[in-house]
Amino acid sequence: MDKNYFIELADYNLWANTIVCNWLEQITEEQWSREIVSSFSSVQQTVLHIISAEYAWLERFKRNPEIVWLQPSFKGTKDEHITLWKQTSQELKKFISEFEENQLSVKLEFTRLNGDVYTMPFYQLFAHVVNHAAYHRGQLVTMLRQTGFTNVQSTDLLGYYRN
Repeated sequence: MDKNYFIELADYNLWANTIVCNWLEQITEEQWSREIVSSFSSVQQTVLHIISAEYAWLERFKRNPEIVWLQPSFKGTKDEHITLWKQTSQELKKFISEFEENQLSVKLEFTRLNGDVYTMPFYQLFAHVVNHAAYHRGQLVTMLRQTGFTNVQSTDLLGYYRN
C-alpha cells in the first residue's frame, strides 16, 4: 500500500462526514437529542463518539502522551459538534497527506482508554480510523430515520469513487 491510498481514504472520510454533517444541519434539536436504542443513546452521542475517536487518534498519531477523550466532557451545541467534526476530519486528512510514506509500516505504541497497550503499524491505524467512522455513520443513518429524518443518501466508498 502506498501513501496515496491512505490520502484517498482520508478524503473519502472527510467527504462522507461532510454529507452527514449536512444532514445534521437539517434536523431539529429534538431529533438531535432524542433517546434511541443503539450503541449510543442519541444521534448527538453517536456523533460525539465519532469525533472523540478521530480526535484521540490524531493525538496518538502526533505522539501526544495526554489523550483527551471528548465524549464525557464536550458539551457543545449541535453546530459546535458539526464544526468540530469537520475540523477534525480535515486535520486527519492533512496529517495523512503530510505523513512520510516510508513511515507507514512503523509501529505506533498507544494506550487504549481501558489502559491496554497495543502496538500497530500506522497504515493499519489509518485504515481503522476510516472504517470506525464508516461503521458509526451507518448507525447514524438508521438513527436519523428513526427520528423521522429520511433525507439521507449513500456515504459508501463506492459512491465516493463514482463522484
